[in-house]
This record gives sequence, C-alpha cells and structure tokens, in this order.
Amino acid sequence: MYDFLLRPRWLMSGLATTVFLAGCTAPVTSPPVPETTTAPKCVAAATGEPLIGNWLSVRKQKGVAGELRTLFSLNADGTMAYTEQLKRGKNPSQGLDEGGCWRRDKQALVIQTLESNGAPVNLDDPIYTNRYTVVSANANAIALKGEDGTSITARRMSPGYRLPF
Repeated sequence: MYDFLLRPRWLMSGLATTVFLAGCTAPVTSPPVPETTTAPKCVAAATGEPLIGNWLSVRKQKGVAGELRTLFSLNADGTMAYTEQLKRGKNPSQGLDEGGCWRRDKQALVIQTLESNGAPVNLDDPIYTNRYTVVSANANAIALKGEDGTSITARRMSPGYRLPF
C-alpha cells in the first residue's frame, strides 16, 4: 500500500551511497618510473700507461683477522676488475668481485664500480667510486694511497693471473 513511498527513499539512499563511494576512491595512476642512471662508458687508457696490468696487494689491516689479498686488473680498454679476498687460516676465503671502469686523473687512479658480485650497483652511491693517489709506479710495482690514508703496495702479476680461492 505504501510501496510508492519506499521506492524513492530506496533510490535516493542507493544514489547517495554510490556518490559517497565514488568520492572515496582514488584515481588509478601508474606508479612513477624511477630515473635510471646510465652506466658510464669506459675510456681506453693512454698508450704506454704504466698502471695497465694486474696488480696484487697482500696486507694485514688493523681490526681484520687474517690477510687481505687485493687484485687490481686494469685493462688498456679502460675496464677493470677488482677482486678482494680475506684469507683466515684454514677457514674458507671470503671475497668480493667487482667490475667497472678505471681512469688516470693526473696523480690519481680512479676506479668506478659498475657491478659488484655480479649485480649492478647504484651509480649515485659514492661508495662505488674510489680514488687513490699514485705515489709511485714502475714496471714491477705500484704504491697507492687511499682517500682514508691507507697505503697499498702492489706487485705486477702475469696477464690472466687470478686469486686462488
């Protein structure tokens, strides 16, 4: 009997609910695409550059139990491989294997890591750019000083030399 009175209320409440719910939903947007920094191109070293080669440093470091072995492989095409290994007696070696570019900047050796243990690195993170002052370099040895004051002396190794694990 009063059916005609209920129908407009039902329609109005349904319409009000729809408007309310429509106002609560956020518009669908695509997530922002992060900017990608392109990896730098390695630049070939100058002809006759004395730093080209494989350089092995073996040293002890304060606060580190064991012996640190570091192999710098500086290629003529400007690419580099940096391998560091911690030897601790009979325990298995622990290591780090990085690749990227290197360049000579006056009296400095600049190493830019592009890949660490097989994974791309964040190129904006300053930890992946290392700068060493070249104290001396000859056919058999180089002496470097890190930005933190650490001295590194390395001897030339044969082409293709790898650290034993």
